[in-house]
Amino acid sequence: MTTKVPFKIAFTSLLMLSTFIVGFKIISFKEPKVSLEGYQIEDGFELSVIASESLLKAPVSMDFDNKGRMWIVEMIGYMPNLEGIGEDEPNGRISILEDLDKDGVVDHSKVFLDKLVLPRAMAFVYGGLLYTDGPKLWFVEIKGDKPGKKTLVDPIYAEGGNVEHSSNGLMMNIDNWIYNANYNFRYQLKNGKWLKEPTSYRGQWGITHDNFGRLYYNNNSVQLQGDYVLPNKAIRNKYFKPSIAEGQKLTNNKVFPIHQTSVNRGYQKGVLDERGYLTEVTASCGPLIYRGGAFPAAYNQNAFVCVPEANLIKRNTLSFNSTQTVATQAIAGKEFIASTDEGFRPVNLFNGPDGAMYIVDMHRGIIQHKAYISQYLAEQLANKKLDTLQNAGRILKVVNKSSKLHAIPDLTKATSKDLVALLSHPNGWLRDRAQQLLIQKKDFSVIKDLVALAKSNNEFSASIHALYVLEGSSFLNFGTVSEIIGQSKQPETIAHALGLIERYANIQNTPQMQAICTQLLAQNNETLDLYLAFSMNNWLKFSNDAFLPVLAQIEKKYADKRVFQEAIVSSLDGKEEQYLNTQNPSTLLKNNLTLAINNHQKKELNPIFVKEKNAVDNRTRGLQLFRSICATCHGADGKGIQDLAPPLKESEYINGSMKRLASIILHGLSGPITVNGKQYQLNNEMPGLANNKDISDEDIADIIRFTQNAFAKDGKNIAASDVKKLRDKKPAGGGLFNEKQLLETDFEK
Repeated sequence: MTTKVPFKIAFTSLLMLSTFIVGFKIISFKEPKVSLEGYQIEDGFELSVIASESLLKAPVSMDFDNKGRMWIVEMIGYMPNLEGIGEDEPNGRISILEDLDKDGVVDHSKVFLDKLVLPRAMAFVYGGLLYTDGPKLWFVEIKGDKPGKKTLVDPIYAEGGNVEHSSNGLMMNIDNWIYNANYNFRYQLKNGKWLKEPTSYRGQWGITHDNFGRLYYNNNSVQLQGDYVLPNKAIRNKYFKPSIAEGQKLTNNKVFPIHQTSVNRGYQKGVLDERGYLTEVTASCGPLIYRGGAFPAAYNQNAFVCVPEANLIKRNTLSFNSTQTVATQAIAGKEFIASTDEGFRPVNLFNGPDGAMYIVDMHRGIIQHKAYISQYLAEQLANKKLDTLQNAGRILKVVNKSSKLHAIPDLTKATSKDLVALLSHPNGWLRDRAQQLLIQKKDFSVIKDLVALAKSNNEFSASIHALYVLEGSSFLNFGTVSEIIGQSKQPETIAHALGLIERYANIQNTPQMQAICTQLLAQNNETLDLYLAFSMNNWLKFSNDAFLPVLAQIEKKYADKRVFQEAIVSSLDGKEEQYLNTQNPSTLLKNNLTLAINNHQKKELNPIFVKEKNAVDNRTRGLQLFRSICATCHGADGKGIQDLAPPLKESEYINGSMKRLASIILHGLSGPITVNGKQYQLNNEMPGLANNKDISDEDIADIIRFTQNAFAKDGKNIAASDVKKLRDKKPAGGGLFNEKQLLETDFEK
């Protein structure tokens, strides 16, 4: 059966009946099949839909359990209409998708958790599920596909901002810490207690890591960002914020769609080309470093990026050296996946247990939150009837035609020996999950195997995985880490080990650590030197004489490389003056150390050590104030309400002077009033907000900013300082403004 829809979206849904026998019962499932006509994928690859509506709605994230089944986060409440009304309804859920007849297409779905408010992320960790519900972060045990005991991990995890600017990601990294996009904290469950500690603020939607453990992310207008170094290495000095080691733009933002594009700022010069095609990303999200091991070697650790506003997925190749990562468009002028289907909204990408790449396609028309959607885009979506594309959603799978997928093991039945073997598997998903399962087991019988693997030369960072199994299981000690540093031939493994050996810093271990430093410096290796510079913080608490010269030697060697200088400042937290007085630093390092000292004196911390939750952005606050104060009369859609208030759309008071608009909001209005050529006889006066002590100048400016974005032809801005000045410019007689006064007053004086 072919379903026709009233907009230009390739959408052919067939319900194929799958029947098989379980015991003496015949079980039938409907398998949704979707046409991918209008989708283009890079030569040599194949794209298929493995799950779709009605088995899921509005998917935004996913993970796989230890049996290889897909678990899906469904954010059903997001923008249910062009006005975004009703998005706080508890209708979100987390569902388990299954392929019971094993033909590669999902045929069954069951709800694990429901009645969630705008859920946006989850992760299988510690034998349970970490997930979001509204602003809260929860951990729930899993008992036979049903939720067990719940623990509140963080009550303010996603508080503040709107759903597009709320914390998400929840990715376990190789270092046993869980990192996020859009939040400056990381999490770990240790000895039965949840730890929360500051980390650098990263990205907007989605986060991923490479084999070494570096983090990658992005925001709307920057398709790929990343850290040059491992997380939390460059922020040890709380009074110094690194500018080189982290948060770097890795490539350009060019984009190559295959159809005319409807985007929020399409009316601005340069956003679209002469054909109406988007030129640079405006809503990039959901990055993925491919680590599946089932694509050709040239695709290993490529960076893929979702671009939902242009209905495509980008591919970038990455090049690494010890101090920098660079991304390059894989094929000039062409994307990895591009579609003419305007309902194709890829928002997240994941490596799978079989080595395939999985695409979370929210598959909807509206992909812009109400706080930011412009009148221009709202009209385009309405004209194409894209606002009617709701309650859909798909999971797509990408495979390489010439490569075999990996068999998916049932990790619930794997022995400790099996899991140790999987630490060397080509598929990063399997390595990551095997690492975590080994930590949960804490099996003393495999310690020797893990230590041997941590010392060995191997592919795919297997030695790093083994090192962190030892760390997470509390099997490490100073002697073991020292042996690994001394015997490993892999600089990347030693880099991690240098971070771990810091926890054993004391007077007794100082001579051996000093010998380790001498040994590593003699190798003349940039990676070793960099992470040695990062790892001196704890050791300096016990001996300036032993370890300040180590930093001085590294500084002189790399005097012109800023990332090394930032590493040294990070380690010198509290020791800046000693270094300045004894080591004669270069001008660059001297400036950085002086900055840290001055910040310390002024008590100006790196903001990540101050900020507890995300702030509500101006437009979201404006939307909230508009809904609570203005929408009762003007309508949530700004179209006005008969006999109460005129429309805001097409209003000369919205499109005209911002100071006049601010004066109306401050001092009120009495009718009648003419808007867009039509006179409105109002039954009520509009009260002013000037005497409301709960409404600030900034609040009024935010209301105006929202109305300009949502209802104006060409949005304009106003500063809170302008609003403040207008408070004293009251209408003649001290009452409310009337239409005659509004037209005769020059508000720009």
